[in-house]
Amino acid sequence: MLTPLKTETRRIFPGLAMAGLVAMAAQFLSDHYGAPAMLMAILLGIAFQFLSEEPRTAPGIGMASRSILRIGVALLGVRISLDVVLALGAQTLLLTIAGVFVTIGFALAIGRFFGRSFGFALLSGGSVAICGASAAMAIASVLPRRTDSDRDLSFTVMCITVMSTLAMIVYPMIAGGLGLTGHQTGIFLGATIHDVAQVVGAGYSVSEDTGDLATVIKLIRVSMLGLVVLGASLALRRQSSQEGGKDSGKRPPLLPGFVIAFLIIAGLNSAHLIPDTLRDLANVLSRWALLTAIAAVGMRTSIPGLLKVGGSAIALIVTETLFLMGFILGGLYLMG
Repeated sequence: MLTPLKTETRRIFPGLAMAGLVAMAAQFLSDHYGAPAMLMAILLGIAFQFLSEEPRTAPGIGMASRSILRIGVALLGVRISLDVVLALGAQTLLLTIAGVFVTIGFALAIGRFFGRSFGFALLSGGSVAICGASAAMAIASVLPRRTDSDRDLSFTVMCITVMSTLAMIVYPMIAGGLGLTGHQTGIFLGATIHDVAQVVGAGYSVSEDTGDLATVIKLIRVSMLGLVVLGASLALRRQSSQEGGKDSGKRPPLLPGFVIAFLIIAGLNSAHLIPDTLRDLANVLSRWALLTAIAAVGMRTSIPGLLKVGGSAIALIVTETLFLMGFILGGLYLMG
């Protein structure tokens, strides 16, 4: 019984170890030079793209880009708590949730005008609306696998991470220029900036209270991840059925296992059944799993392939970002 396990471990270990080393290098650069860890992971991964074609490392890299990714997404559930949601007013909560779903709907509506597929529009729109790179990887895991799947994911993560970093710098200045109060600024930053780390950086650069509120608002968006991925899975199954199974990708499961795990963990955390020590450990494991997975995705992506995505994809992501910003500012104006 142990022999197959030992054989499988030997098969995947070299590639998994390489993805882990790239993730560690990315975190080192982030800790010492302030560079976004996710962006560094994918860029370093691309530099080692040749390893995904090496028989000794390819299986482990493939496993990291899929299974390790789903583990990381499932563990994101420890960031969600019902207490956090209920602490917000009804108007703020409604605006935050509406921003998520309206932005995704907007992305799907305009994607074809930019020459992008339904899958890419969903991938980019979900990334902008929910939680940046983490959302991109979660949504990508339920999209039908195609030859350009890793390319699209890498491209989206890079664009989203760069834009999130720019937003961390520019959005507080926009809030100040518009005369937003500290409370309004916290809502604005938390409801519009893509990645959690950049929300934290932007919020606490204004004030501690603004940072606290921005982080809470951001976690509300993260809590939408399971619901959106489930909805995407159902929509893709329906689309596959209508096409008579002719899609080259595999039909998504009705309810992905990692989404079930995400919801269960979030529920346990909301019920205060997860000890603080275990929650902190799960949070760290989630971050490292996602970092390792995105490094592996980069290792499966070629630069010539990225160049084929085109400027229209960048334009689509920028348009989605501006739409979300305008929607939230409009909502804040109506809320007074």
